[in-house]
Amino acid sequence: MISVEQLMEKKNSNKALSVQGLTVRYGSMVALRDVDLTIMEGEYLGIIGPNGGGKTTFLKALLGLVPFDSGSIRIFNKKPRETGKLIGYVPQVSSLDKAFPITLYQVVLTGRLGSKLSWFHQYSKEDRIKADEALEQVGIEKLKDRQISELSGGEFQRMLIARALTVEPKLLLLDEPTASVDAQSREKIFSLLHDLNDKMTIVLVTHDLLAVSSYVKTLACINEKLIYHGGKEIDEQVVEHLYGCPIDLIAHGVPHRVLKEHEEGIS
Repeated sequence: MISVEQLMEKKNSNKALSVQGLTVRYGSMVALRDVDLTIMEGEYLGIIGPNGGGKTTFLKALLGLVPFDSGSIRIFNKKPRETGKLIGYVPQVSSLDKAFPITLYQVVLTGRLGSKLSWFHQYSKEDRIKADEALEQVGIEKLKDRQISELSGGEFQRMLIARALTVEPKLLLLDEPTASVDAQSREKIFSLLHDLNDKMTIVLVTHDLLAVSSYVKTLACINEKLIYHGGKEIDEQVVEHLYGCPIDLIAHGVPHRVLKEHEEGIS
């Protein structure tokens, strides 16, 4: 006879992420309120929303980096702190010091540290093999000895993706991966993510509306609350509720203006 626990495990076996009633506060400020979101394995989800709307906080909650007031998070049916190497994370470039004297290869290797961080850590042969494989995946293996201060924006971003790939994750989280890169680099990054999606589930936070309409499979809109989750074509009412003003629809991979022209006399 199959137990209740086995039935629940089978039911959840194809869920990459299940979030229920998630509320996160920073002191008296609410960053996320009562968010429910479920995505299945193999999904490629784009998350959009205004600055300060809670998108980065949402990723950090999934990683177990911020405590939450209420709700639950399950990633492949595990709590965030129990996921081990199931998750790869690409942080915002703006949060990193590009002037730090370290090579691209050394940065990528740090993806293998996990909780083993120490001043005298010795990387294993397997660590180096996984780092080399990740560099080849993102196409920057020839730059491995270059100082990070010498990298272009696109090269720096692909380095961070390679670092996240060293653990061979089942879920890849990315926070603004195309911010401050040129159009050619952006295309390379999204082409890379498209290929990676064949092997892993992807959750992408972005302000790049072209990315939303051209690359992701589904869309979530967050502004403290989850305002929308579904297909990447969303109606004007949803987007106006999200941003607080009328904007053009996002659809069919066609780049649109972000803001509509305002009425005459309105600045």
